Amino acid sequence: MKVRKYIQDYWPVYCITAAIFLIVVISGSKTATVLANNMPLERDHIIIIDAGHGGEDGGAISCSGVPESQINLEIALKLEQIMHLLGHETQMIRSTDVSVYTEGSTLAAKKVSDLKNRVRIVNNTENGILISIHQNTFPDGRYDGAQVFYNKIGDARELATALQNSFVSTLNPGSRRKSKLANGVYLMEHIQRPGVLVECGFLSNKEEEALLRNEAYQKKLCCVIASGLSQYTSLPKA
Repeated sequence: MKVRKYIQDYWPVYCITAAIFLIVVISGSKTATVLANNMPLERDHIIIIDAGHGGEDGGAISCSGVPESQINLEIALKLEQIMHLLGHETQMIRSTDVSVYTEGSTLAAKKVSDLKNRVRIVNNTENGILISIHQNTFPDGRYDGAQVFYNKIGDARELATALQNSFVSTLNPGSRRKSKLANGVYLMEHIQRPGVLVECGFLSNKEEEALLRNEAYQKKLCCVIASGLSQYTSLPKA
């Protein structure tokens, strides 16, 4: 039973490993050398990974008292590792529990500075694609499921749709959630690069909150995102 549970928990990692093996076989020794040395392949994009909130700004609080910022960072760090494994160059907006503000004496002012700095980082990254990791919450604890929001730049809508469909087919079967335009989200409306914001699930739902804190489930989330990103960046752009 333990072996079966282990396989169930880590099947997305197995799938990605198999995909990497196929890439090595198809692409030859150059790819194998790159992967062995943990070096990024030559690609047209840099994946910017944003763990939402951080530091003094913990974001939403889960039903068991865990700040959203902590869960966001755990998922973002796992996503970075998987993207590196797939040969992608990445840039983390934060890698520790910090806010990225540079000015402000009040929490509100610091949040404004934090958002402006995130926008600056994204806009200064040539050929960047933003993946912003967040968690959802709602007063009614019945709601669950991941949802992906996108901005109006490039093919962000297509990326968000592909990710949303993958979430439904792999982690949230039966979910009716659709990807949506990120109206009113400062970060998404001010960046000049394609971007998606992934609400990984609801911290207000007891069962889903437990999953979102689970390392194996976090890996599954990251595998879904990484798979969608790899497909997106490999498509020819007009």
